[in-house]
Amino acid sequence: MSLCRSIEDELTRWYEDPSHKALLVTGARQVGKTFAVREFMKEHYDTALEINFVETPRAKAIFEGNLDANTLIASITAFSGVPLEKGKSLVFFDEIQECPRARTAIKFLVDDGRFDYIESGSLLGVLYHDVPSLPVGYENVVRMYPLSLREFFVALGAQVETFDLLEDCYRRRKTVPTAIHERMLQLTRLYLACGGMPAAVDRLVQTQDLASVLAVQRDIVELYRLDIARYASNKPHVKSIFDAMPSEIIGTNKRFTLRDLAPSARMERYASDFMWLVDAGVALPCYNIRAPQVPLALNEQHSLFKLYPCDVGLLGAMLEQSVQFDLVQGDPGINNGALLETLAAQELVVNGYSLRYFDKSRYGEVDFVLQNGSHALPVEIKSGASYRRHKALDNVLGVREWGLEEALVFCPDNVQVDGSICYLPWYLLMFCRAVEETPLLVSW
Repeated sequence: MSLCRSIEDELTRWYEDPSHKALLVTGARQVGKTFAVREFMKEHYDTALEINFVETPRAKAIFEGNLDANTLIASITAFSGVPLEKGKSLVFFDEIQECPRARTAIKFLVDDGRFDYIESGSLLGVLYHDVPSLPVGYENVVRMYPLSLREFFVALGAQVETFDLLEDCYRRRKTVPTAIHERMLQLTRLYLACGGMPAAVDRLVQTQDLASVLAVQRDIVELYRLDIARYASNKPHVKSIFDAMPSEIIGTNKRFTLRDLAPSARMERYASDFMWLVDAGVALPCYNIRAPQVPLALNEQHSLFKLYPCDVGLLGAMLEQSVQFDLVQGDPGINNGALLETLAAQELVVNGYSLRYFDKSRYGEVDFVLQNGSHALPVEIKSGASYRRHKALDNVLGVREWGLEEALVFCPDNVQVDGSICYLPWYLLMFCRAVEETPLLVSW
């Protein structure tokens, strides 16, 4: 199945930039990097050569000698048997983390300028120490994530006209037509069960069998555990953090508590192990802030954080009890708050936000606080009918010196506005995008 992915637009923008460098496509395993690049190079290049360092480990020998461009290009073409044409050919290095010297060689190949280059790989954020010399200034980097809500809806048949209508409802705070609202809620519940891993979405579309989807998800979870066993420097710590993510998110406090890992655990001993999962793309960190005031980055407390799995479907697969079918049926007995919060974290990151929350005993906890330009925007994710009860949100809106003008509550109901609080259905998260900074131009 061909999935329509937003990365296609980013690849096209890179291609159309006459001064482009090499392109590095990174992200967690199984998010569809290789497939996306293959489809792109079929469409845009007369000749495309792919070297996968996992499937063809002999290719590493190309980079064992001199790294000057003439030697490298002669070796690449001899190894592949594919003739390359100046200005019309692409060389795709896949699984480049397995050949660190190939990453170093990129700067010489880009300087040479005869061909275009795309690199792709996983775990690049944790294996960069293996690269003799990183090609700083010679790469454009794009990060790929699991399918977003919009991409998932498209895979299940949603039309462009539907998105146009929904975005208009989001922008103008208008009620979504009832039939569309009910259908989108149904699809959102399905996303909670399936998530956005391409293999899982493909299995869902092909079979409509949630048990089969769950098997795919569990295989991916096991692959992540194998990566930890192979690559993590402190394997027991990283594995215990990875396995604890579901219980910590579902727990009362939601944030990560070190004593749940070990009675004597200390942050200074575990900090790099948390970041291993983040750098591998497996987890999304969300830091507590001292106050919901911009710039939020200056208010972060890195010792207090939540850690979300990179995909809500994988979170469901990591739970001891299978909840997929009950989620799709909208079973009110299912506590899907943690799943919805993970969906929101996943969607907000795709839409350009850094994840932060606010939690102080005096005020309570607000799920997310986003920075929109020069304004802070509190966001709550509600799973049930009591979505109008949000004491913490009311408390922070009442602090005049923080100057919070609006808050968003994502809930199962339709669009409503009550004073400074806007209630929005879960699926409209896809339109909650980071505000781009206005260029500050000066003249002299």
